[in-house]
Amino acid sequence: MIVTLTPNPSIDRTIVLEGPLQRGAVQRTEAAFSQAGGKGVNISRACLAADVATTAVLPASPDDPFALELAAAAIPSRLVAPDGPVRVNLTISEPDGTTTKLNSPGATATPATLEALAATLHELAASAEWVVLAGSLPPGAPTGWYADLVADLRSVTRVAVDTSEEPLTALVARLSPTTAPHLMKPNGEELASFTGGDADLLESDPAAAATAARTLVDAGVTDVLATLGGHGAVLVTADGAWHATPPPTEVVSTVGAGDSSLFGYLLGGLRGQGPADRLALAVAYGSAAAALPGTTIPQPEQVRPDLVVVRDLAIRTGA
Repeated sequence: MIVTLTPNPSIDRTIVLEGPLQRGAVQRTEAAFSQAGGKGVNISRACLAADVATTAVLPASPDDPFALELAAAAIPSRLVAPDGPVRVNLTISEPDGTTTKLNSPGATATPATLEALAATLHELAASAEWVVLAGSLPPGAPTGWYADLVADLRSVTRVAVDTSEEPLTALVARLSPTTAPHLMKPNGEELASFTGGDADLLESDPAAAATAARTLVDAGVTDVLATLGGHGAVLVTADGAWHATPPPTEVVSTVGAGDSSLFGYLLGGLRGQGPADRLALAVAYGSAAAALPGTTIPQPEQVRPDLVVVRDLAIRTGA
């Protein structure tokens, strides 16, 4: 089972424009839709589609439209009493695939809510193959909260983390062989945030991205899956580094593509695949998601790992 935590869930509303976004202008929309989202919820959706057992942990009232949508979609969930309504995030999608995200902060979390979420995770971890801590933290949560959760959970099961900004900085600052998560999934910008590198260079140069990711492995992280947008992804472990090039993809929306990539990597591991095949499945899932509107999660039949090209990368340990 894969247990996911979404501490700051959101209703994801997507507006699809007929033409490029023009500030200050009145524009027509081609489509508009909304979905209960958040990184952890997206991964649980992917689990459900692939027939992988999952439980989504999040703060929401049972009668909140967010929770009702999860129930209607048959996504198993454990709800913790929230400190306010679920936030709304807006995504503006342009015809060329450019997406602009406007994210609201969410309700301020109280210590009681954070403690309830942590206790629920600890309870479920004993029967989970992975616990995934994903997304932003709500206002009121200590920036080191993910790091605290990793320290609590890593002796019970494997832990993956996908976050950014202050929570990522706090997690990296506390990495060690006994406190690091088993898997981290940064993108180029996030790699640059703690290595001091150039985000554009890291996204366009797989070798540079792998060298930056190696710093996390040297600090104790078992696997680092670094997603690089249209340039695919790199995987770095103690045993080596690999780069995967995605198949040609007509990008519709990049929202949720990273979440799909993370699920693909976990799914490959559950299937007993080696690192190169896990990476290929991750990139195939991400590419399939990018070809779909909004935060749509791909179905297994839409995922083509056979079209992904994987090659070894030679990087120096301790670089």
